[in-house]
Amino acid sequence: MKTFPTPLLTALLTALLLPFLAVSCNVLKPVEDSSVNYLLDSAVPERAITGASPAVAIASPALPGYLDRQQLVSRSGDGELLMNPNHLWGEPLDSGIARVTAANLGRLKNSLNIQPVKSFVTLDYQSLLEIRITRFEPDGSGSIVLACTWKLQPVSGPVATTRAFTTRVPLAAAADPLGSQTGRVQAMNEALARLARQIAKSL
Repeated sequence: MKTFPTPLLTALLTALLLPFLAVSCNVLKPVEDSSVNYLLDSAVPERAITGASPAVAIASPALPGYLDRQQLVSRSGDGELLMNPNHLWGEPLDSGIARVTAANLGRLKNSLNIQPVKSFVTLDYQSLLEIRITRFEPDGSGSIVLACTWKLQPVSGPVATTRAFTTRVPLAAAADPLGSQTGRVQAMNEALARLARQIAKSL
């Protein structure tokens, strides 16, 4: 003899199953990726490079811990760090700085043999460029600040002198530090170009 659920039992089962159905619908719903990825680029005018000297390897720059992350970081006037999980570097920041510095110096010195150190198969370079960055982010006044030390260490020879470098590049337009970061990246490109011009005088 068949039995059919009573209205009370049906209501109880419905009440128990609805939350599970709602959760499963949310889990299966596709999540929209709203992140934006950025890359540093050379701000030194492009030119046809034909030379092979000087041969310089760019070491991976040393970064402070707060910059060594995928998110773009800004600093407010009172020292508060601001970051947005939707604005991300498309490559590690130290790799991007090394890549762009090599491109800048290669264009300035007309040399195909200025590359990140990992691009050299053997030790066929004359000097190793070491950069230690202490600041590289917008400050509370609306400028990109690049503060670092650098050293061109010959492969064979005495220990080279460490030199300091600091520059400020105003942002094109005052913007929310967590908003669009295009102007910020362009200012960072210009700061790296200024650093390369100083280093090029020693090559």
